[in-house]
Amino acid sequence: MKVRAAGICGSDIPRIFTTGAHVHPLIPGHEFAGEVAECPEEPSLVGRAVGIFPLLPCKTCPQCRLRRYEMCQRYGYLGSRNDGGFADYVRVPIWNLLPLPEGLSLEEAACLEPLSVAIHAIRRADITPEDSVTVIGLGTIGLFALMALSALGVRDLAAVGNKPFQREMAASLGIGGARYTESGVPRPADAVLECVGRAETASLALEAAGPGGRVVLVGNPHSDMTFPRDQYWQILRKQLAVLGTWNSSYFGYPPPSQKDDWHRALDLLSGGKLDLRRAVTHRFPLAELDRGLAILRDRTENAVKIMAVMD
Repeated sequence: MKVRAAGICGSDIPRIFTTGAHVHPLIPGHEFAGEVAECPEEPSLVGRAVGIFPLLPCKTCPQCRLRRYEMCQRYGYLGSRNDGGFADYVRVPIWNLLPLPEGLSLEEAACLEPLSVAIHAIRRADITPEDSVTVIGLGTIGLFALMALSALGVRDLAAVGNKPFQREMAASLGIGGARYTESGVPRPADAVLECVGRAETASLALEAAGPGGRVVLVGNPHSDMTFPRDQYWQILRKQLAVLGTWNSSYFGYPPPSQKDDWHRALDLLSGGKLDLRRAVTHRFPLAELDRGLAILRDRTENAVKIMAVMD
């Protein structure tokens, strides 16, 4: 496929600058979209605009047999274990293609991966429009979660974010009526999404949940996670459900009748309920992508989604 848009994920920064990838040499980039350039097995797909599910499941392990591909035990991954989307062209299995409807921009399609992660977390929490929800952390996933919750009809929304720019961005993205705080608990919530991955915000999530609440841990951990005994007591006394979430559900091409997280995300975008283009704060040609990587690494500018855009 010809890559037309590729977003930088926060996980790309350590992969490129610090820890390295699982295999070398490697082309990073797992949030991307473009057009099918060659497809001998299914020529009708040539020229189609597509999003890409980046996980390459083995399809034989117990989790794959249950179609829980996001928990595959022997997976590959475009951009971290296999060559990804920071390139002019990339080879992708047909199974991983998500044909796009007319009118959906390729920049928005390149945001399908983080949006699907946010929707997966929302579904793990079994959130309904009647629930009160708090989102902790207003990075890309937290912002997309807030936008998706609002689009899904949740009206009692609160968010905790320590950067004024992120709170201003959230307000500008059409998330009406949400309450924002810097570090405190807005009110006891039916569901809490922790989108940071630090011990202090995980503890805050337990505090922010009301009796019988659901806490979903979304953020990748920055270090060892510990919390004091009184926080453990909150889990017991409030009878909290503490849930993990990983990646997102996708059932493959051609899509089956049952909706996965990626097709739910696509429905929100194509239905006009979300406009993720407003979350793209920086655009660079592929040859200048190092500028975008440096911005995200060094935090020299306020940014949400930095995108490589190719002609």
